[in-house]
Amino acid sequence: MLKQDGHSHTEFCPHGSGDDVELMIQKAIRLGFKSYSITEHAPLPPAFRKEYAGLETGYTEASMAMGDLPAYFKKVRQMQAKYGSQIHINVGFEVDFLPDHVQWTRDFLNEYGPQTTDSVLSVHFMRGADDQFWCVDDTLADFEKGLLTHAADGQALYCQYFKALIEAVDADLGPYGPKRIGHITLIKKFQDYFGLPRTYDNETQKVITALLQAVKRRGDELDYNAAGLYKEFCNETYPDWEILKQARQMQIPLVYGSDAHSIKEVGHGYHTLMAMINNK
Repeated sequence: MLKQDGHSHTEFCPHGSGDDVELMIQKAIRLGFKSYSITEHAPLPPAFRKEYAGLETGYTEASMAMGDLPAYFKKVRQMQAKYGSQIHINVGFEVDFLPDHVQWTRDFLNEYGPQTTDSVLSVHFMRGADDQFWCVDDTLADFEKGLLTHAADGQALYCQYFKALIEAVDADLGPYGPKRIGHITLIKKFQDYFGLPRTYDNETQKVITALLQAVKRRGDELDYNAAGLYKEFCNETYPDWEILKQARQMQIPLVYGSDAHSIKEVGHGYHTLMAMINNK
């Protein structure tokens, strides 16, 4: 199996470490990776600001700015030229799915997609309190105020998130729409802090199955994301073991993603994650 990382970030990420992507690539090479996808957070639609109700930084630091795009592509092209003989470097975006901004996202991808070779589609924002959008993975306070207290219970919160992912998978984002779905259990990032359910009830499981069927139907891949293992209140991969087993049974392709925002996170958990999916 090709040793690849399908999800990583750069110094262009406002909520990252600021580590230079060149040093991250150098580490990936030392670790024996043969393919490395740079998938920086795509800019958010300007109109989304009016729909967002959480902490200001949850919006302002969620993605790179439109003005950063020329420098971003230039830097990655430099890395491809410098290290291309040692590792295949893909460039793309981690694209946020926002249900009211599908046309904006499609237009953005139509404009910049021709410069990309690999991208990830994720849900980081979900409708909650005051019928506004709140960040799923920013702060404990926002998660509780905007999402958890708005939902009937943990299972209802899970269902809402998985349904948002189904909508993302089924959305027409044009010819450059991502074909890999990011960290599909990100909603569990704070599970240990809030005592969220560790398993899924029948209703939630039906929604999960519908999500995986949608992914399979579209011929998409799943981001097999290591980041959750190292989050203080998550402590498991995205997706978790139960969903992982189901995805494997359905023969949905899984692509390891470090989701690295720093040098130290490159290659995080790779051997553990590979052992899990190779466990028959």
